[in-house]
Amino acid sequence: MLGLDAKDNKLFLVVIAITMLAPFLLNPFPENSELAQFNAGYPDLMQRFVIFGIFAIGFNILFGLTGYLSFGHAAFLGVGSYAGVWMLKLLTMNVVPAIMLSVVVAGLFSLLVGYISLRRSGIYFSILTLAFAQMSFALAYSVLTPITNGETGLQLALDDPRIFGVSQVDGSIPPTNFFGLEMRDGFELALGPWLFTFNVGYYLCAVVMLVSFYISMRIFRSPFGMMLRAVKTNQQRLRYTGKNPKPYTLAAFVISGMYAGLAGGLMVAMDPLAGAERMQWTASGEVVLMTILGGAGTLLGPVLGAGVIKYFENIFSKINDNILYEWFSFMPEGLQDVFVFLIHPFIGKGWHLTLGIMFMLVVIFLPGGVVEGGQRIAKLFKRKKPDDDKASGSAAPAQAE
Repeated sequence: MLGLDAKDNKLFLVVIAITMLAPFLLNPFPENSELAQFNAGYPDLMQRFVIFGIFAIGFNILFGLTGYLSFGHAAFLGVGSYAGVWMLKLLTMNVVPAIMLSVVVAGLFSLLVGYISLRRSGIYFSILTLAFAQMSFALAYSVLTPITNGETGLQLALDDPRIFGVSQVDGSIPPTNFFGLEMRDGFELALGPWLFTFNVGYYLCAVVMLVSFYISMRIFRSPFGMMLRAVKTNQQRLRYTGKNPKPYTLAAFVISGMYAGLAGGLMVAMDPLAGAERMQWTASGEVVLMTILGGAGTLLGPVLGAGVIKYFENIFSKINDNILYEWFSFMPEGLQDVFVFLIHPFIGKGWHLTLGIMFMLVVIFLPGGVVEGGQRIAKLFKRKKPDDDKASGSAAPAQAE
């Protein structure tokens, strides 16, 4: 199916099922239960899951396949966001042209950055990409203020000279849409104590992510993907075969940058605002964490890593002392205070500490990320079958004798 082998077909079908059924899967707890705060099936968060999943998938094409670690990928995310907002301001509120321009502009910018940065490798390459990202961040706050609107950020205004469509509706800025369907449109479905929300914006992002994931699969399984793996394994040996690795690494860099621009365009489609903070080094570090946490060089790992980090950022960080006291309400008051005191540093504003510990444990014990953990669990179940076969095989001769 779609040019994929049987194993990839199963993986792709699983990803499709999980993505389409996310409103159900991410809301496992009834709305009236104490655990409802762990539900993540609301549109804004689900959109972040898939958008940052796209960002991480693209980064994985560069880092996972070639081994080139970029610390400046957030620059392409920011450039794509700015391009998308300008398209919404000047052309139409339909998000398709904005997303397309975001990809094109990010691709051109990544071509420039990649052409210069790939003249070096290793830590020097990483520092060059970081320098470009920080220069972009600084320029967005200073010299390029007429384009980026500086600290305030670029956003829509009532007097935007939009070519197609009105600039305002009932005295307000018109919402973004997908061929007439507003991104905020949707409906809620109540099934007993459960409440599920379905949103046009989420499903648009989900479909784009599935297409992006499919393209990534084809790249991984293609001869081009094999050349990128060869670059990661031994560039010197590749040169001895007469192949120049630079065109392949530059192509991977540009493709990765276009994925980041696509993520930036989708952010703008959901919330038409672009700020320089999206170019900051912390945003670049975040996508590195996502990829390594999920499993660099794997297909599904970056998506899982993005989901874990965004879940911690938006759900786990909201747990406070009052919630802890509710959880431990069955305990004596003194014991309650002890447990809350011990857990307090790891929740709320301290969620980064929990994430850091988890990341450290993954790097030490699961170098392949969450995906490697899943593979190890799967192997434990597979080991039982050979043992059963041996047992039945040894029993058969005994009966024959």
